Amino acid sequence: MAASTRQHAAPPTAPAAAGEVRAALAQARERTLALVAPIGDADLHATHSALMSPLVWDLGHIAAYEDLWLGHRYADLPLLHPDLADLYDAFETPREVRGHIEMLTRAPALAYLRQTRKRTLEAIERHGVGDGVLHEMVIQHEHQHNETMLQTLGLARLPGAGPLGRGPEPAAPDARTQPGGLETVEVPAGPFALGAPDTRFSYDNERPRHPAQLPGFRIGRTPVTNATWLSFAEGGGYERREWWTDEGWAWKEEYDIERPAGWATGPPPTQRPLVEASAPRWHGEPVYEWRRGQWEPLQPDRPVVHVSWFEADAFARAHGVRLPTEAEWEKAATWDQASGATHDWPWGEQSPQARHANLFETGVDGTALVGAFPDGAAPCGALGMIGDVWEWTATEFTGYPGFQAYPYPEYSKVFFGRGYRSLRGGSWASSRRVATPTFRNWDLPIRRQIFAGLRIAQDAA
Repeated sequence: MAASTRQHAAPPTAPAAAGEVRAALAQARERTLALVAPIGDADLHATHSALMSPLVWDLGHIAAYEDLWLGHRYADLPLLHPDLADLYDAFETPREVRGHIEMLTRAPALAYLRQTRKRTLEAIERHGVGDGVLHEMVIQHEHQHNETMLQTLGLARLPGAGPLGRGPEPAAPDARTQPGGLETVEVPAGPFALGAPDTRFSYDNERPRHPAQLPGFRIGRTPVTNATWLSFAEGGGYERREWWTDEGWAWKEEYDIERPAGWATGPPPTQRPLVEASAPRWHGEPVYEWRRGQWEPLQPDRPVVHVSWFEADAFARAHGVRLPTEAEWEKAATWDQASGATHDWPWGEQSPQARHANLFETGVDGTALVGAFPDGAAPCGALGMIGDVWEWTATEFTGYPGFQAYPYPEYSKVFFGRGYRSLRGGSWASSRRVATPTFRNWDLPIRRQIFAGLRIAQDAA
Protein backbone atom coordinates (compact mmCIF):
# COMPACT_ATOMS: atom_id res chain seq x y z
CA MET A 1 0.00 0.00 0.00
CA ALA A 2 1.27 3.47 -0.85
CA ALA A 3 2.46 5.52 2.09
CA SER A 4 0.65 8.75 1.25
CA THR A 5 -2.89 7.87 2.35
CA ARG A 6 -4.19 10.67 4.53
CA GLN A 7 -7.56 10.47 2.78
CA HIS A 8 -8.77 6.95 2.07
CA ALA A 9 -11.06 5.11 -0.29
CA ALA A 10 -12.83 3.77 2.78
CA PRO A 11 -16.47 3.28 3.72
CA PRO A 12 -18.18 6.60 4.49
CA THR A 13 -18.12 7.54 8.16
CA ALA A 14 -19.09 10.54 10.21
CA PRO A 15 -16.27 13.12 10.22
CA ALA A 16 -13.77 12.45 12.98
CA ALA A 17 -12.75 15.15 15.44
CA ALA A 18 -9.06 15.28 16.36
CA GLY A 19 -9.83 15.81 20.04
CA GLU A 20 -12.10 12.77 20.17
CA VAL A 21 -9.46 10.64 18.45
CA ARG A 22 -6.78 11.74 20.92
CA ALA A 23 -9.08 10.92 23.85
CA ALA A 24 -9.93 7.49 22.43
CA LEU A 25 -6.27 6.69 21.83
CA ALA A 26 -5.51 7.67 25.43
CA GLN A 27 -8.33 5.53 26.80
CA ALA A 28 -7.14 2.44 24.94
CA ARG A 29 -3.57 2.98 26.13
CA GLU A 30 -4.66 3.48 29.73
CA ARG A 31 -6.39 0.12 29.58
CA THR A 32 -3.32 -1.61 28.10
CA LEU A 33 -0.97 -0.25 30.73
CA ALA A 34 -3.35 -1.03 33.58
CA LEU A 35 -3.57 -4.66 32.46
CA VAL A 36 0.18 -5.24 32.60
CA ALA A 37 1.00 -3.01 35.60
CA PRO A 38 0.45 -5.71 38.26
CA ILE A 39 2.13 -8.47 36.23
CA GLY A 40 5.70 -9.35 37.20
CA ASP A 41 8.41 -9.51 34.57
CA ALA A 42 8.59 -13.31 34.61
CA ASP A 43 4.86 -13.65 33.93
CA LEU A 44 4.90 -10.82 31.41
CA HIS A 45 7.60 -12.56 29.37
CA ALA A 46 6.38 -16.14 29.82
CA THR A 47 4.41 -18.21 27.31
CA HIS A 48 1.41 -19.24 29.38
CA SER A 49 -0.30 -21.17 26.60
CA ALA A 50 0.68 -22.44 23.18
CA LEU A 51 -2.46 -20.69 21.91
CA MET A 52 -1.37 -17.27 23.10
CA SER A 53 1.50 -14.81 22.78
CA PRO A 54 3.69 -13.73 25.68
CA LEU A 55 2.04 -10.60 27.06
CA VAL A 56 5.15 -8.56 26.32
CA TRP A 57 4.84 -9.48 22.63
CA ASP A 58 1.39 -7.90 22.59
CA LEU A 59 2.91 -4.64 23.86
CA GLY A 60 5.45 -4.54 21.06
CA HIS A 61 2.84 -5.52 18.47
CA ILE A 62 0.45 -2.75 19.57
CA ALA A 63 3.27 -0.22 19.18
CA ALA A 64 4.41 -1.57 15.80
CA TYR A 65 0.85 -1.63 14.41
CA GLU A 66 0.24 1.99 15.40
CA ASP A 67 3.60 3.05 13.98
CA LEU A 68 2.89 1.27 10.68
CA TRP A 69 -0.59 2.72 10.12
CA LEU A 70 -0.52 6.14 11.78
CA GLY A 71 3.16 7.04 11.62
CA HIS A 72 4.26 5.44 8.36
CA ARG A 73 1.23 4.97 6.12
CA TYR A 74 -0.84 7.91 7.30
CA ALA A 75 1.80 10.54 8.16
CA ASP A 76 4.45 9.45 5.59
CA LEU A 77 7.11 8.98 8.27
CA PRO A 78 9.78 6.26 8.20
CA LEU A 79 9.17 3.38 10.57
CA LEU A 80 10.53 4.02 14.04
CA HIS A 81 12.15 0.58 14.21
CA PRO A 82 12.16 -1.11 10.81
CA ASP A 83 14.24 -3.91 12.31
CA LEU A 84 11.23 -4.86 14.47
CA ALA A 85 8.66 -4.89 11.67
CA ASP A 86 8.77 -8.64 11.00
CA LEU A 87 9.09 -9.55 14.68
CA TYR A 88 5.82 -7.80 15.50
CA ASP A 89 3.96 -8.70 12.32
CA ALA A 90 1.27 -11.23 13.25
CA PHE A 91 1.74 -13.22 10.05
CA GLU A 92 5.53 -13.09 9.85
CA THR A 93 5.78 -14.20 13.49
CA PRO A 94 2.90 -16.59 14.25
CA ARG A 95 1.88 -17.40 17.81
CA GLU A 96 3.55 -20.79 17.92
CA VAL A 97 7.03 -19.25 17.60
CA ARG A 98 6.64 -16.10 19.71
CA GLY A 99 7.66 -17.77 22.93
CA HIS A 100 10.91 -19.05 21.42
CA ILE A 101 12.44 -15.90 19.96
CA GLU A 102 14.10 -12.81 21.36
CA MET A 103 11.85 -9.78 21.68
CA LEU A 104 11.73 -6.51 23.56
CA THR A 105 11.50 -6.88 27.31
CA ARG A 106 9.15 -4.78 29.47
CA ALA A 107 11.04 -1.48 29.62
CA PRO A 108 11.97 -1.29 25.91
CA ALA A 109 8.45 -2.39 24.90
CA LEU A 110 6.88 0.32 27.03
CA ALA A 111 9.34 2.84 25.59
CA TYR A 112 8.33 1.73 22.07
CA LEU A 113 4.69 2.40 22.96
CA ARG A 114 5.56 5.89 24.25
CA GLN A 115 7.69 6.78 21.23
CA THR A 116 5.04 5.64 18.79
CA ARG A 117 2.28 7.53 20.59
CA LYS A 118 4.34 10.72 20.66
CA ARG A 119 4.72 10.59 16.88
CA THR A 120 1.04 9.81 16.41
CA LEU A 121 -0.01 12.86 18.40
CA GLU A 122 2.47 15.07 16.56
CA ALA A 123 1.09 13.80 13.24
CA ILE A 124 -2.45 14.63 14.35
CA GLU A 125 -1.30 18.16 15.14
CA ARG A 126 0.22 18.51 11.66
CA HIS A 127 -2.29 16.67 9.51
CA GLY A 128 -5.48 16.22 11.53
CA VAL A 129 -7.14 12.83 11.29
CA GLY A 130 -8.59 12.93 7.77
CA ASP A 131 -11.62 10.66 7.53
CA GLY A 132 -10.55 8.99 10.78
CA VAL A 133 -10.75 5.45 9.41
CA LEU A 134 -7.16 4.44 10.10
CA HIS A 135 -7.19 6.08 13.52
CA GLU A 136 -10.34 4.20 14.52
CA MET A 137 -8.84 0.98 13.19
CA VAL A 138 -5.76 1.47 15.39
CA ILE A 139 -7.88 2.31 18.44
CA GLN A 140 -10.02 -0.79 17.99
CA HIS A 141 -6.95 -2.92 17.32
CA GLU A 142 -5.54 -2.01 20.74
CA HIS A 143 -8.88 -2.76 22.41
CA GLN A 144 -9.01 -6.14 20.69
CA HIS A 145 -5.53 -6.97 21.97
CA ASN A 146 -6.62 -5.98 25.46
CA GLU A 147 -9.25 -8.69 25.26
CA THR A 148 -6.70 -11.17 23.91
CA MET A 149 -4.38 -10.30 26.81
CA LEU A 150 -7.24 -10.97 29.24
CA GLN A 151 -7.62 -14.38 27.65
CA THR A 152 -3.92 -15.00 28.30
CA LEU A 153 -4.27 -13.91 31.92
CA GLY A 154 -7.20 -16.28 32.34
CA LEU A 155 -5.26 -19.22 30.91
CA ALA A 156 -2.26 -18.34 33.09
CA ARG A 157 -4.44 -18.40 36.23
CA LEU A 158 -2.53 -15.45 37.64
CA PRO A 159 -4.06 -14.49 41.00
CA GLY A 160 -5.39 -10.95 41.18
CA ALA A 161 -4.93 -10.20 37.47
CA GLY A 162 -7.95 -8.20 36.39
CA PRO A 163 -9.34 -4.92 35.11
CA LEU A 164 -8.77 -1.28 35.96
CA GLY A 165 -10.91 -1.52 39.06
CA ARG A 166 -13.71 -3.55 40.52
CA GLY A 167 -17.01 -1.89 39.74
CA PRO A 168 -20.36 -2.79 41.30
CA GLU A 169 -22.05 -5.95 40.09
CA PRO A 170 -25.26 -5.40 38.08
CA ALA A 171 -28.36 -6.05 40.15
CA ALA A 172 -29.67 -9.59 40.18
CA PRO A 173 -33.01 -10.20 38.47
CA ASP A 174 -35.91 -11.88 40.22
CA ALA A 175 -34.78 -15.44 40.83
CA ARG A 176 -38.34 -16.72 40.30
CA THR A 177 -38.26 -15.64 36.66
CA GLN A 178 -34.58 -16.29 36.01
CA PRO A 179 -34.16 -17.72 32.49
CA GLY A 180 -31.78 -20.57 31.77
CA GLY A 181 -31.22 -20.08 28.06
CA LEU A 182 -33.76 -22.57 26.69
CA GLU A 183 -36.60 -20.05 26.44
CA THR A 184 -37.03 -18.56 22.96
CA VAL A 185 -38.61 -15.51 21.34
CA GLU A 186 -40.00 -15.31 17.83
CA VAL A 187 -38.50 -13.37 14.93
CA PRO A 188 -40.98 -13.27 12.02
CA ALA A 189 -40.11 -13.97 8.39
CA GLY A 190 -39.16 -11.12 6.12
CA PRO A 191 -36.31 -9.07 4.70
CA PHE A 192 -33.81 -6.98 6.62
CA ALA A 193 -30.50 -5.25 5.95
CA LEU A 194 -27.49 -7.45 6.86
CA GLY A 195 -24.16 -5.76 7.52
CA ALA A 196 -22.85 -2.47 8.85
CA PRO A 197 -24.31 0.87 7.76
CA ASP A 198 -22.15 3.49 6.05
CA THR A 199 -22.56 5.96 8.91
CA ARG A 200 -19.85 4.56 11.18
CA PHE A 201 -16.55 2.72 11.12
CA SER A 202 -16.79 -0.97 10.27
CA TYR A 203 -14.46 -3.73 9.13
CA ASP A 204 -14.34 -5.10 5.60
CA ASN A 205 -16.05 -8.35 6.59
CA GLU A 206 -19.11 -6.38 7.81
CA ARG A 207 -19.60 -4.86 4.37
CA PRO A 208 -21.29 -4.33 2.05
CA ARG A 209 -24.67 -4.00 3.73
CA HIS A 210 -27.16 -5.95 1.65
CA PRO A 211 -30.74 -7.22 1.79
CA ALA A 212 -31.30 -10.65 3.30
CA GLN A 213 -34.51 -12.67 3.29
CA LEU A 214 -35.10 -15.09 6.16
CA PRO A 215 -37.96 -17.41 7.09
CA GLY A 216 -39.39 -17.05 10.56
CA PHE A 217 -37.34 -18.49 13.41
CA ARG A 218 -37.05 -18.48 17.17
CA ILE A 219 -33.92 -17.46 19.09
CA GLY A 220 -32.87 -17.83 22.71
CA ARG A 221 -34.21 -15.11 24.95
CA THR A 222 -30.87 -15.19 26.79
CA PRO A 223 -27.52 -16.93 26.50
CA VAL A 224 -27.38 -20.43 27.98
CA THR A 225 -26.54 -20.31 31.68
CA ASN A 226 -24.10 -22.24 33.84
CA ALA A 227 -27.01 -24.02 35.54
CA THR A 228 -28.42 -25.25 32.23
CA TRP A 229 -24.97 -26.35 31.06
CA LEU A 230 -24.38 -28.19 34.32
CA SER A 231 -27.63 -30.09 33.74
CA PHE A 232 -26.42 -30.94 30.23
CA ALA A 233 -23.11 -32.26 31.61
CA GLU A 234 -24.83 -34.23 34.38
CA GLY A 235 -27.18 -35.73 31.81
CA GLY A 236 -24.33 -37.24 29.83
CA GLY A 237 -23.59 -34.28 27.57
CA TYR A 238 -19.94 -35.24 27.25
CA GLU A 239 -20.69 -38.99 27.03
CA ARG A 240 -23.58 -39.32 24.58
CA ARG A 241 -21.96 -39.94 21.19
CA GLU A 242 -25.17 -39.23 19.25
CA TRP A 243 -25.07 -35.54 20.22
CA TRP A 244 -21.64 -34.91 18.69
CA THR A 245 -20.37 -34.58 15.16
CA ASP A 246 -17.61 -37.01 14.14
CA GLU A 247 -15.01 -34.27 14.24
CA GLY A 248 -16.28 -32.90 17.55
CA TRP A 249 -16.29 -36.32 19.22
CA ALA A 250 -12.76 -37.07 18.01
CA TRP A 251 -11.56 -33.74 19.46
CA LYS A 252 -13.36 -34.32 22.77
CA GLU A 253 -11.91 -37.82 23.13
CA GLU A 254 -8.37 -36.81 22.17
CA TYR A 255 -8.22 -33.98 24.71
CA ASP A 256 -10.45 -35.60 27.38
CA ILE A 257 -12.92 -32.72 27.35
CA GLU A 258 -15.59 -33.11 30.03
CA ARG A 259 -16.56 -29.57 31.10
CA PRO A 260 -16.09 -25.91 30.08
CA ALA A 261 -12.49 -24.71 30.12
CA GLY A 262 -13.03 -22.29 33.01
CA TRP A 263 -14.54 -24.86 35.40
CA ALA A 264 -12.88 -26.97 38.07
CA THR A 265 -14.21 -29.48 40.59
CA GLY A 266 -13.04 -31.20 43.72
CA PRO A 267 -11.49 -29.97 46.95
CA PRO A 268 -10.47 -26.34 46.51
CA PRO A 269 -6.75 -25.74 46.00
CA THR A 270 -4.97 -23.01 47.91
CA GLN A 271 -6.21 -20.17 45.72
CA ARG A 272 -9.82 -21.35 45.76
CA PRO A 273 -12.08 -19.79 48.43
CA LEU A 274 -13.24 -22.18 51.13
CA VAL A 275 -16.94 -21.67 50.50
CA GLU A 276 -17.96 -25.11 49.29
CA ALA A 277 -21.46 -24.75 50.73
CA SER A 278 -22.36 -22.09 48.15
CA ALA A 279 -20.93 -23.96 45.15
CA PRO A 280 -23.13 -26.16 42.92
CA ARG A 281 -22.32 -29.87 43.02
CA TRP A 282 -21.34 -32.15 40.17
CA HIS A 283 -20.90 -35.85 41.04
CA GLY A 284 -20.82 -34.74 44.66
CA GLU A 285 -17.96 -32.28 44.17
CA PRO A 286 -18.23 -28.46 44.37
CA VAL A 287 -17.89 -26.67 41.03
CA TYR A 288 -15.77 -23.53 40.69
CA GLU A 289 -15.15 -21.03 37.91
CA TRP A 290 -12.03 -18.93 37.27
CA ARG A 291 -13.24 -15.33 37.56
CA ARG A 292 -11.84 -12.03 38.85
CA GLY A 293 -8.36 -13.54 39.01
CA GLN A 294 -9.44 -16.26 41.45
CA TRP A 295 -11.54 -19.40 41.78
CA GLU A 296 -15.14 -18.60 42.71
CA PRO A 297 -18.13 -20.89 43.29
CA LEU A 298 -19.93 -21.37 39.99
CA GLN A 299 -22.79 -18.89 39.75
CA PRO A 300 -25.71 -20.78 38.17
CA ASP A 301 -27.35 -17.70 36.67
CA ARG A 302 -24.38 -16.36 34.69
CA PRO A 303 -23.85 -17.30 31.06
CA VAL A 304 -21.67 -20.33 30.47
CA VAL A 305 -18.34 -19.26 29.02
CA HIS A 306 -15.17 -20.86 27.57
CA VAL A 307 -16.99 -23.49 25.52
CA SER A 308 -15.96 -24.48 22.01
CA TRP A 309 -18.15 -24.54 18.91
CA PHE A 310 -18.12 -28.34 19.10
CA GLU A 311 -19.50 -28.21 22.65
CA ALA A 312 -22.07 -25.56 21.76
CA ASP A 313 -23.24 -27.62 18.78
CA ALA A 314 -23.52 -30.78 20.91
CA PHE A 315 -25.55 -28.88 23.54
CA ALA A 316 -27.96 -27.67 20.88
CA ARG A 317 -28.36 -31.17 19.39
CA ALA A 318 -29.01 -32.59 22.85
CA HIS A 319 -31.93 -30.17 23.26
CA GLY A 320 -33.40 -30.62 19.80
CA VAL A 321 -32.42 -27.12 18.68
CA ARG A 322 -29.49 -25.58 16.81
CA LEU A 323 -27.15 -22.63 16.79
CA PRO A 324 -28.42 -19.51 15.00
CA THR A 325 -26.95 -18.50 11.68
CA GLU A 326 -25.13 -15.19 11.57
CA ALA A 327 -27.99 -13.65 9.61
CA GLU A 328 -30.53 -14.85 12.19
CA TRP A 329 -28.43 -13.52 15.05
CA GLU A 330 -28.05 -10.09 13.44
CA LYS A 331 -31.71 -9.84 12.48
CA ALA A 332 -32.72 -10.65 16.07
CA ALA A 333 -30.36 -7.95 17.30
CA THR A 334 -31.18 -5.19 14.82
CA TRP A 335 -34.59 -5.66 13.19
CA ASP A 336 -37.68 -3.90 14.52
CA GLN A 337 -40.85 -5.75 13.54
CA ALA A 338 -43.09 -2.78 14.35
CA SER A 339 -41.41 -0.48 11.83
CA GLY A 340 -39.83 -3.08 9.56
CA ALA A 341 -36.56 -1.12 9.87
CA THR A 342 -33.06 -2.36 10.62
CA HIS A 343 -31.40 -0.33 13.37
CA ASP A 344 -27.66 -0.16 14.00
CA TRP A 345 -28.20 0.21 17.73
CA PRO A 346 -31.87 -0.66 18.28
CA TRP A 347 -31.46 -0.03 22.00
CA GLY A 348 -29.84 3.39 21.59
CA GLU A 349 -26.16 3.95 22.34
CA GLN A 350 -26.92 5.16 25.89
CA SER A 351 -29.38 2.36 26.71
CA PRO A 352 -28.78 -0.23 29.45
CA GLN A 353 -28.02 -2.75 26.70
CA ALA A 354 -25.31 -0.53 25.21
CA ARG A 355 -23.87 0.18 28.66
CA HIS A 356 -23.75 -3.58 29.18
CA ALA A 357 -21.33 -3.65 26.25
CA ASN A 358 -18.98 -1.63 28.43
CA LEU A 359 -18.72 -3.94 31.45
CA PHE A 360 -14.95 -4.27 31.55
CA GLU A 361 -14.38 -0.58 30.92
CA THR A 362 -16.52 0.18 33.97
CA GLY A 363 -14.57 -2.27 36.10
CA VAL A 364 -16.80 -5.36 36.02
CA ASP A 365 -14.51 -8.36 35.66
CA GLY A 366 -16.68 -11.06 34.16
CA THR A 367 -20.13 -11.82 32.87
CA ALA A 368 -23.28 -10.30 34.34
CA LEU A 369 -26.22 -12.28 35.66
CA VAL A 370 -28.49 -13.33 32.82
CA GLY A 371 -31.43 -10.94 32.61
CA ALA A 372 -29.68 -8.22 34.62
CA PHE A 373 -30.48 -5.65 31.91
CA PRO A 374 -34.21 -6.10 31.15
CA ASP A 375 -34.49 -2.56 29.78
CA GLY A 376 -31.88 -3.43 27.19
CA ALA A 377 -33.87 -6.05 25.32
CA ALA A 378 -33.55 -6.16 21.54
CA PRO A 379 -36.77 -5.42 19.62
CA CYS A 380 -37.59 -9.14 19.46
CA GLY A 381 -37.27 -9.42 23.26
CA ALA A 382 -33.87 -11.16 23.39
CA LEU A 383 -31.64 -10.12 26.29
CA GLY A 384 -27.88 -9.79 26.63
CA MET A 385 -27.07 -9.86 22.92
CA ILE A 386 -24.20 -7.39 23.29
CA GLY A 387 -21.32 -7.49 25.71
CA ASP A 388 -21.63 -10.60 27.88
CA VAL A 389 -20.22 -13.60 25.99
CA TRP A 390 -19.30 -14.09 22.38
CA GLU A 391 -22.00 -16.31 20.92
CA TRP A 392 -21.12 -19.10 18.50
CA THR A 393 -23.16 -19.23 15.30
CA ALA A 394 -23.73 -22.03 12.80
CA THR A 395 -22.10 -20.01 10.02
CA GLU A 396 -18.63 -20.57 8.60
CA PHE A 397 -16.69 -17.32 8.35
CA THR A 398 -16.56 -15.91 4.83
CA GLY A 399 -17.16 -12.66 2.98
CA TYR A 400 -20.49 -11.10 2.12
CA PRO A 401 -21.51 -10.80 -1.56
CA GLY A 402 -19.44 -8.02 -3.07
CA PHE A 403 -16.76 -8.23 -0.35
CA GLN A 404 -13.67 -6.07 -0.91
CA ALA A 405 -10.63 -6.35 1.35
CA TYR A 406 -9.76 -3.08 3.12
CA PRO A 407 -7.30 -1.84 4.16
CA TYR A 408 -5.32 -5.10 3.96
CA PRO A 409 -6.31 -8.67 2.98
CA GLU A 410 -4.83 -10.20 6.14
CA TYR A 411 -7.54 -8.76 8.36
CA SER A 412 -10.32 -11.03 7.04
CA LYS A 413 -9.80 -12.52 3.60
CA VAL A 414 -7.04 -14.97 4.44
CA PHE A 415 -9.35 -16.67 7.00
CA PHE A 416 -12.23 -17.29 4.59
CA GLY A 417 -13.01 -20.92 3.77
CA ARG A 418 -10.64 -22.43 6.33
CA GLY A 419 -13.14 -23.90 8.78
CA TYR A 420 -13.49 -20.90 11.06
CA ARG A 421 -16.90 -20.30 12.68
CA SER A 422 -18.37 -16.87 13.26
CA LEU A 423 -19.14 -15.47 16.69
CA ARG A 424 -21.32 -12.48 17.49
CA GLY A 425 -22.15 -10.04 20.25
CA GLY A 426 -18.89 -9.25 22.02
CA SER A 427 -17.99 -10.31 25.55
CA TRP A 428 -17.70 -8.59 28.91
CA ALA A 429 -14.05 -7.94 27.97
CA SER A 430 -14.88 -6.24 24.65
CA SER A 431 -14.75 -2.50 24.25
CA ARG A 432 -18.04 -0.88 23.29
CA ARG A 433 -16.21 0.53 20.27
CA VAL A 434 -15.75 -3.04 19.07
CA ALA A 435 -18.88 -4.83 20.29
CA THR A 436 -21.49 -3.60 17.84
CA PRO A 437 -24.46 -5.59 16.48
CA THR A 438 -22.67 -6.11 13.14
CA PHE A 439 -19.13 -6.93 14.33
CA ARG A 440 -17.96 -10.38 13.24
CA ASN A 441 -15.50 -12.43 15.27
CA TRP A 442 -14.23 -15.86 14.21
CA ASP A 443 -12.25 -18.78 15.53
CA LEU A 444 -11.71 -22.48 14.96
CA PRO A 445 -14.40 -24.82 16.36
CA ILE A 446 -11.97 -26.32 18.89
CA ARG A 447 -11.07 -23.02 20.56
CA ARG A 448 -12.09 -22.40 24.19
CA GLN A 449 -9.79 -19.60 25.32
CA ILE A 450 -12.16 -16.91 24.06
CA PHE A 451 -14.98 -15.65 26.28
CA ALA A 452 -17.54 -17.58 24.25
CA GLY A 453 -20.92 -19.09 25.10
CA LEU A 454 -24.02 -19.69 23.04
CA ARG A 455 -27.64 -18.79 22.31
CA ILE A 456 -29.97 -21.38 20.82
CA ALA A 457 -32.24 -21.12 17.78
CA GLN A 458 -34.89 -23.19 16.04
CA ASP A 459 -37.19 -22.96 13.05
CA ALA A 460 -40.46 -21.17 13.68
CA ALA A 461 -42.46 -24.36 13.22
